[in-house]
Amino acid sequence: MSFAFAACLLVVLVLAGIGTPIAFSMILGTIMYVLVKGQDLALPAEQMIQGLYDSFILLAVPLFIVAANIMNAGTISDRLLNFCVALVGRFRGGLGHVNVVASLIFAGMSGSAVADAAGIGKIIIEMMRKDGRYPAGYAAAITAASSTIGPIIPPSIPMVMYALISGTSIGYLFLGGIVPGLFMGAVLMALNYWISIRRGFKVEEPVPLRELPVITTRAFPALLMPAILLYGIYGGVTTPTEGAAVAAAYALILAAVFYRALSLKGLYSIMVQSAHSSAAVGLVIGGALIFNYVVASENIPAKVEGFISTLDVSPIVFLLVVNLLFLALGCLLDASTIILVIVPLFIPAARHLGIDLIHFGVVTVVNCMIGLITPPYGIVLFVINAVTGIPLREIVREIWLFIGVLIAALLAMILFPGIILWLPRLLGYQG
Repeated sequence: MSFAFAACLLVVLVLAGIGTPIAFSMILGTIMYVLVKGQDLALPAEQMIQGLYDSFILLAVPLFIVAANIMNAGTISDRLLNFCVALVGRFRGGLGHVNVVASLIFAGMSGSAVADAAGIGKIIIEMMRKDGRYPAGYAAAITAASSTIGPIIPPSIPMVMYALISGTSIGYLFLGGIVPGLFMGAVLMALNYWISIRRGFKVEEPVPLRELPVITTRAFPALLMPAILLYGIYGGVTTPTEGAAVAAAYALILAAVFYRALSLKGLYSIMVQSAHSSAAVGLVIGGALIFNYVVASENIPAKVEGFISTLDVSPIVFLLVVNLLFLALGCLLDASTIILVIVPLFIPAARHLGIDLIHFGVVTVVNCMIGLITPPYGIVLFVINAVTGIPLREIVREIWLFIGVLIAALLAMILFPGIILWLPRLLGYQG
């Protein structure tokens, strides 16, 4: 390790440790690196601008954010939630099942766990807490756990980031996330059913089956959005970025024209909110791009690959060790930081060991999403605490069983790659 790189790491760690946003920490750390190296101070800005403007795929991120914010506006979320209640609310632990199914549906619209938790999650928590149906901590915990599905089922902002740093197909990454997302939903619903029996949660009054067709019809146009997005990408009609633009346009037409639930004032508010979110994500990506310049200059990926080759480990052992590392880092770091800064160090080694990068990418994103609900840093836990006022200690007390089953699902994905690769291979993936 060179003195310049050591100085860079020290700046990043100290600034992050005192609460400086990670994007600024990486940018200032890189400036320290070029100062010590005696390089041109304009180099970090050049690397950031080139990285951001040369990556057409990054345009999908703000478009997905706009589409999600529009779909969360007005009556669209209410119609989808009523559909979920009619579908699974009749079973034991019904509102818990509604929580998970709603996350599965909204996963096809937002691509963000935080957006899911703060938007539809807040509404469901209020439903679950009404008249003491469920303890507040449990309602918040299952909401946090189910929100992790959002970035697994396409569209997925973290998968766009992984595609950027790995060079893999975003279309096949999206396909690879569908079955794991459904699998995660299934294990969460199974746990909710078991807990509901153990704690004696009451069964909700079922929505009459004769009302189901009407409720489905009202929600159907919104339910079409994920299908339109996926058909556009996998039918060869659009690129992922163009598909994101189509999704945003469809959401706007649906909310403003079809449902008449969006005013000009509301649209302005959505665009401002989306701009803020996009700028925050863009700054993190920009910081990671210039930090990755430092990593490449120090030839760290090749050194990691060489170190792994001397150990002569099997692909499974490598995956298990790396995922344990990611789980530990997820307790302290944001998912974007792990994907953009840490993951690139291991991609050459994964390629050297013959690990499929689509499999590695989906497993990594699932791992990072679990980190979003893992104390002490779990950002989704803080978001739910902020929007609902439920004490953090109550949420943390209830979250551990959900973390446990999600880690078990992650282990299954590591040991059985077919869970991830079956659908991409069915639709032409040759990796």
